[in-house]
Amino acid sequence: MTRTTRLVILLFAVLLLGSIGTGAVLYAAHRAGTRDEQQAHGPTMRTGTVSLRPPDGRRLLVRNLAWGPHRDEIATVPANDPQGPRTVSGVKCLRFHAAAGSGICLQAVHGTLTDTYQAVVLDSHLHELHRFPAAGIPTRARISPSGHMAAWTVFVSGDSYAGTNFSTRTAIVDTRTWAIDDNLETFHVTKDGRPYQAADINIWGVTFADDNHFYATLATGGQTYLVRGDVTARTLTTLHRNVECPSLSPDGTRIAYKKRVKGASPDAPWRLYVLNLHTMKETSTAEQRNIDDQALWADSSTLVYALPGDYGSDLWTIPADGAGEARRLMPSALAPAYLG
Repeated sequence: MTRTTRLVILLFAVLLLGSIGTGAVLYAAHRAGTRDEQQAHGPTMRTGTVSLRPPDGRRLLVRNLAWGPHRDEIATVPANDPQGPRTVSGVKCLRFHAAAGSGICLQAVHGTLTDTYQAVVLDSHLHELHRFPAAGIPTRARISPSGHMAAWTVFVSGDSYAGTNFSTRTAIVDTRTWAIDDNLETFHVTKDGRPYQAADINIWGVTFADDNHFYATLATGGQTYLVRGDVTARTLTTLHRNVECPSLSPDGTRIAYKKRVKGASPDAPWRLYVLNLHTMKETSTAEQRNIDDQALWADSSTLVYALPGDYGSDLWTIPADGAGEARRLMPSALAPAYLG
């Protein structure tokens, strides 16, 4: 190879690398511009009063996930205008739920070396009433219909329900007395009609029927079960297999839940189902994507749930009877609660 040929090749390589670098810079600038444009055209935020007893009709409260200074704050919109401007509260929660003027807010406490977590019970003005240490990463939260009971689940180890290498801790507290059951695994279990004990029991995803009775998921021996719980008797009774993250309908007759389906990817195993508690008949909803959430009943016939979105999660809705199709309710939002 002559000296001239080597120089030509070197010059060509320099020009090629320069072109690639320029292209990468322009692409990054375009991406950044696109993100800025998306943020500029994202949900409108405004500060104001957020109440758990809204005076102006039915409202939807969520954890706001839109980028900006109000990310993770509890925000509210009219229930009939979920795409409208969001009134932000200044209160940040990782998980949230509310009913009848009471709220539960699971928060991170950022330390120098590591984060810790806490469960904060809120009054109707989102002021703190009481706080409890939480043993791990927040994942589920619910308030009873009366507002008198609060429940939360955290990951003690692991951070996903998809595999088997995780452990949860679920607590229930009476907001009138602050009496707490901080680990439902200590309740007495009746499985398939017989007393049952095992070291691998996990409980998560409480949904309240009233101030004494609730439903939840119990996992043991590689199986999951819908259980009915009794706070006073401290008992859990299995009702149905392959039920996770149950959510009780307003009339108390149906459970929405995520079910592991055959043939699905181990990383995306769940579909959204509804169980009739009288007949134990299962109905598959029309949503065919993977659902890793505790769905919420918007009313007696509609479910709300989270799916991955550009900024974390978006909220979607689907009819509970298996008909219709999924539609996006609200972008950049998580942990919904309907009030009023």
